[in-house]
Amino acid sequence: MDSGNAAWLLVSASLVFLMTPGVAFFYGGMVRAKAVLNMLMLSAAALSVTAVVWVLWGWSIAYAGSDIGGIFGDPASGFLLKDQIVEQNGVFTAAGGFGNHSYPGSIDVAFQVTFAMITVALITGALAERIKYSTWMIFVALWITFCYAPMAHMVWNGGLLSPTGALSQAIGAHAHDFAGGTVVHINAAVAALIIVLIIGRRKGFGVQPIRPHNVPFVMLGAFLLWFGWFGFNAGSALKSDGVAGYAWVSTTIAAASAMLAWGFTEKVRTGHYTAMGAASGIVAGLVAITPAADVVSPLWAIVIGAIAGVLTCFACGLKFRLGYDDSLDVVGVHGVGGLTGTLLIGLFGQGKGLLAGGDWKQLVVQLLVALVAIVYSAVITGIIAFALEKTVGWRVTEAQEVSGVDLADQGERAYDFAGTASSVLKEVR
Repeated sequence: MDSGNAAWLLVSASLVFLMTPGVAFFYGGMVRAKAVLNMLMLSAAALSVTAVVWVLWGWSIAYAGSDIGGIFGDPASGFLLKDQIVEQNGVFTAAGGFGNHSYPGSIDVAFQVTFAMITVALITGALAERIKYSTWMIFVALWITFCYAPMAHMVWNGGLLSPTGALSQAIGAHAHDFAGGTVVHINAAVAALIIVLIIGRRKGFGVQPIRPHNVPFVMLGAFLLWFGWFGFNAGSALKSDGVAGYAWVSTTIAAASAMLAWGFTEKVRTGHYTAMGAASGIVAGLVAITPAADVVSPLWAIVIGAIAGVLTCFACGLKFRLGYDDSLDVVGVHGVGGLTGTLLIGLFGQGKGLLAGGDWKQLVVQLLVALVAIVYSAVITGIIAFALEKTVGWRVTEAQEVSGVDLADQGERAYDFAGTASSVLKEVR
């Protein structure tokens, strides 16, 4: 075991874990005051339900189980982590070696579960202000089992969409997804869109302004996400080495470039550089560089960030034209950003892309991998979401939505406006 690599992966796992609380604040600030607690709770459920499912069978389906058709692993081989955890003299520790890696398998379990957590948490942004917490918990368990874990297996564990998978072999080029353009961002965005189409719009969508209640929360969430993304991307090198160091650099410059590009686009369109735009631009750049962080030069990392910043800025307005209520722009930022980064490997990937010494095959395989990921996520999510809609139901009542999902579902309010007003009146008197 290499203790340096082991330490880095544990730190990276902790950084990626922090991303889900970052998402909670990022999304929580964007909603109205009457729904912020529910937004935070949806991320809490993403952490908790995913952790339990992952230990029971999610890890096995994604990484430990014997391959079944290149789509998923059997859920029994790693059930309750029996492939990775052993007891020695009353103390539990990692079991033996872990493939070709220089760190214990138990650390990889920790690292990979945080990816599952953040992926399902991303979906919540599209569903803000109108869904039941109980339905969401059921969805998380089912979606991690049937959508996320198989997708991770297909891309990162030698399955259908991996560099050695059937699709890559058929095209003659190795598909590349360094840290989750397909598994995380495209997967989450497609799932978000499918659920939104099933559950419908919020009351007042497109008719009345629905403004964020706490922009500093949004900025805080964006900064936490940027910080956590160092574990997300640099940690995906799976070693404490030069690749990890460069992934840190490419991640930073892409996020910075996207923030600037979004800001300039916004300035031309509206005359302002907004804090909301800066936060969204940061996230868009982080999303776009994720699949490509190890294979694009500094120049192309900046270009990818800039392209993503402009495209996602425009894409976020499509929901009003097309009429789908993606509350907090999961599709516009994560879907468009993830697809952009995945495809641009086919242009800018060193020795792979058309503009960096490769050939057309890399672009084709990247496109096909993205399309398969979109179709798989759409079909599986559609089945799960439709079944939940017809059984337990997704939405709170219209009256509860108007009064606030926090009060309806959590029985609490984030801010004691009445108490504050009473105190002020007493002081005045």
